[in-house]
Amino acid sequence: MLLKLSYLVILLQTVSGPLVAADGYTAEVEKWRSQRLARLTAPDGWLTLIGLYWLKPGDNSIGSAADNDIVLSTAPVKLGTVTWMPDGKVSVKLQPDSTALIDGKAELASVLIDDSDGKPSVISFGTTNVYLISRADRKGLRVKDSAAAARTGFLGLDYFPIDPAWRIEAKWVPFEPPREIRIASIVGTSENEKSPGKAVFDREGKTFELIPVQESPDSLFFIFSDETSGKETYGAARFLYSDPPRGGKVVLDFNRAVNPPCAFTPFATCPLPPKENRLTVRVTAGEKNYRGESEH
Repeated sequence: MLLKLSYLVILLQTVSGPLVAADGYTAEVEKWRSQRLARLTAPDGWLTLIGLYWLKPGDNSIGSAADNDIVLSTAPVKLGTVTWMPDGKVSVKLQPDSTALIDGKAELASVLIDDSDGKPSVISFGTTNVYLISRADRKGLRVKDSAAAARTGFLGLDYFPIDPAWRIEAKWVPFEPPREIRIASIVGTSENEKSPGKAVFDREGKTFELIPVQESPDSLFFIFSDETSGKETYGAARFLYSDPPRGGKVVLDFNRAVNPPCAFTPFATCPLPPKENRLTVRVTAGEKNYRGESEH
């Protein structure tokens, strides 16, 4: 303890402009991590995911009874029927006594909107929400429960120490025109995604490149793995978001690299890194393996 106090006194006596800036940066990252934790543990966060059920064409009965096509333990005995129609649309018809709601309303039937635009229709009952997802040529029902054991028994997040050296200003090389890259997923699907360019940076005397997907105009989404993957960090990939490039540069702050939802639940459909994003360097920054991973 005395050694720590002595070090603190020396640090305070010798603090310089760059150190103040670094301290401010550390506080900024810590605040961001607190917000990340709040999102993850929210009543509708990824820790609440308890099921993923792929639909078959035609009718799919749902309920807690064993004779349903989709058996949900938290649902009424007979919740209703979800129908994947020949025109590609998906509808739901609820049992009158199910007490379930559709988008918060006491409706018995509706055509379901999937998660393509981030605002799917939600069927709710008790602490459970169900909504439609589309992945390539597959459609499924994602089930979340705010009382899920993964949420109520969450063990917290672990990180590498915050290191300003892992906040990298990379060179931005735009693709003219934007390219399509094939992104596979952990559930075996793959889809083409738009990529507007690549980030190029140097580390340990080598040059590396990362290719993002542009999910929105306001950010770039990088799916990457590195030589810590499967060891200190989640094996499949980690995610990193950045602001759009400015002045030919893009900031890659690996201190904000996070685990994908698949690190916390077996019911997610996480994308895998394209081959260009498999870095041959140890990225000792950002989130480490989840301590409770072996429990899923």
